[in-house]
Amino acid sequence: MTLSDLSHPALRQALQTKLDQKTKPVGSLGGLEALALQLGEILGTEAPQLVQPQLVVFAGDHGLAARGVSAYPSDVTWQMVENFLAGGACVSVLARQHGLALTVVDCGVRHDFTPRPGLLDYKIAYGTADSLDGPAMDALDCERAVAQGRAIVKGLPGNVLLLGEMGIGNTSAASLLMARLTGLSVAECTGAGTGLDTAGLERKVAVLTRVLERHAAVKDPLHAMEVFGGFEMATMLGAVLQAAQERRVVVVDGFITTAVVMVAHALQPLVLQRCVFAHRSGERGHSQLLHHLGAQPLLDIGLRLGEGSGAALAWPLLQSACLVLAEMASFASAGVDAI
Repeated sequence: MTLSDLSHPALRQALQTKLDQKTKPVGSLGGLEALALQLGEILGTEAPQLVQPQLVVFAGDHGLAARGVSAYPSDVTWQMVENFLAGGACVSVLARQHGLALTVVDCGVRHDFTPRPGLLDYKIAYGTADSLDGPAMDALDCERAVAQGRAIVKGLPGNVLLLGEMGIGNTSAASLLMARLTGLSVAECTGAGTGLDTAGLERKVAVLTRVLERHAAVKDPLHAMEVFGGFEMATMLGAVLQAAQERRVVVVDGFITTAVVMVAHALQPLVLQRCVFAHRSGERGHSQLLHHLGAQPLLDIGLRLGEGSGAALAWPLLQSACLVLAEMASFASAGVDAI
């Protein structure tokens, strides 16, 4: 389904005029003003309000992890899911701090979880296949994952979706997608992920180079997701497309979530109008990926954890942007001489 263009010159001018009339020098709030404009345009109003924000962590395992592309074993995926649900992970702490509803989605973790609140079971399989041997997933499973992502968003309240992910090996999947869809080299797109040393990073680059060579004919973005991606990434892709269709604000976290948004953008370019990019990751490749998308992140503090932690940290800036529009006095209302 084609997205509608949110560009509305009259609304944008009304928002800009409202900001310019606040008790401050014109443009003095910098990026916060640009954020306020964007939120107003996404939500279609001069008085945007952020309602029931949903932070969703999509989790899945990757067959390619068996090739030693991560500093951690695959079991860490399910162990971290348990940590999210127990409230002990960074994103759990930040979600509590900021009043964000946190949901974890099992898209394809190599583990069986006990049902409980906050956990959604959308497991397609116990991890993807090894993309060096063949496609990570077949077309039907990728299609199912995208459909599930759409269904998840349809079932969530609110008008904001904050993206998070968990999956040992998923920086490799993101690097593969980035290299194929941007044309950059594997080395430019590949970083240390969970903390590989120099030798480990060289091994990772070598493995990913072989994967790209094996699938040299793959060019289509959705086909690339099938061949290189993960169940959690394909599910997130569906969630992003659905949130964009519903004109929800999509808060993009780090490298992996940005790679998914890159695929969504390739399928539906107007997706980017709905996306707020939380931060510039310390992961190699993220800066170039943001540049490729023409995205300006809100924070740049060397984060590379994932989970949605950067999205949660950026959340107060979105709240502030809305409050400035709603509550900051104008020169006229405050009886202050215009600057």
